[in-house]
Amino acid sequence: MSTLTQDVFKDFDIPAELCLACKAVKRLCGKPRCPILVKAEAIYKAKPLISATEFSGSTPPGVFVGNLGYPKVSIGPLVPPITGSTEIFDSPEGWLGKTFDEIVGYRYKLIRGRSRIEIHEANNPGKLLSTLQEIAMSPQHIDAELVLERKPDERLVLSDESQPFGPSAPLKQFKPSSITTDKRIEHAYYDKDLTASEAIFVLFRRGVEVSRLQRAFSLGMFGTSTKRKVVPTRWSITAVDSNISLQLIERIKQYDTINEFRVYHFANLDNRFSVILAPELWRYEMLEAWFPNTTWNINEQEPALEGDFETYFGRTTYAKIHGSYYAARLAITEYLDQIRRQASALVLREIHPGYILPVGVWNIRETVRAAMKQKFSEHETFRQALSVSISRLTLQENVWKKKSKIIGEWIQQGRLKDYF
Repeated sequence: MSTLTQDVFKDFDIPAELCLACKAVKRLCGKPRCPILVKAEAIYKAKPLISATEFSGSTPPGVFVGNLGYPKVSIGPLVPPITGSTEIFDSPEGWLGKTFDEIVGYRYKLIRGRSRIEIHEANNPGKLLSTLQEIAMSPQHIDAELVLERKPDERLVLSDESQPFGPSAPLKQFKPSSITTDKRIEHAYYDKDLTASEAIFVLFRRGVEVSRLQRAFSLGMFGTSTKRKVVPTRWSITAVDSNISLQLIERIKQYDTINEFRVYHFANLDNRFSVILAPELWRYEMLEAWFPNTTWNINEQEPALEGDFETYFGRTTYAKIHGSYYAARLAITEYLDQIRRQASALVLREIHPGYILPVGVWNIRETVRAAMKQKFSEHETFRQALSVSISRLTLQENVWKKKSKIIGEWIQQGRLKDYF
């Protein structure tokens, strides 16, 4: 069995005998397109570019911090063997509407050089970490030379938390050209009196993209003196989403509530989202329904539902649905802060078989952001709003209601009002 095929089986828990019987023709796994072929095509197209140990290209800029062996982790640059405007390769904010092939194509061209450091080196950065931190301050691509100890492997690492990562090998040498820094990030980097939380929110309010904040945070660039540390990329993504949304929640609690129920919709990569905002104080719930033959529901015959919830006073435990919860919460609170209103929010997400590869929680954040930019429908009651919301989804009310903390409560509140 090839390394590529083994990798895909690991990602999706697809039995080897099923693939051998199917051979991408019969679609026995239920997916509308074979994930093995998507990955194989990306490898085939990129292989002539990555079959070497020395590369010249333009980093988007991109960096990576692994989590294996924590608190001693691997760090390194992401450099494609392509020069010019490569920013899109590591900018999820620009991927909405892109196909799986395009996203995988971006990521597989990014070659990762790996070198190990201890996470507390952020307080006294060595040469490589200092260089990567400077790169993370750049708003544009940077020409660079990358030398590896061996040819990079041919794996594409997939995760529901972070965007895919492509070929990698131990780093021997890395030489970037001159770097132009974003003064906003640079000022926060040199301000050792700002906490990491304060720095992230100040930069967010000043218009720095979330993905760039996640990149800088992962390299230990924010925080007070002696308290900085390197954070694995997949952890930094959710940490930044959570941090920003928590601070936005405190802002929106000062606003008046909206006056009606509102419903928003958007779909991307066969993920369907419906958002209901209610005219009451802040509460939030997100529910996910993974349909059969999707990444986390391979063998079941029915959709698998999970979700989590927080009251006005927040939550103290990590959400059951992991990064998805915080990514959507960021998009919702960002919108409420922009319109200077308070509301309760319910997010319903359906993941259908066309979602053949996990591409990261950026998809949730950017899709919900897109939903909140659409023209919403207004309703006097929750029952009306729920009916419109579900009309754009596949599952019926009773299925969502069984898993929800607030749907039943909102329906009951509507019935009680009929008596007054």
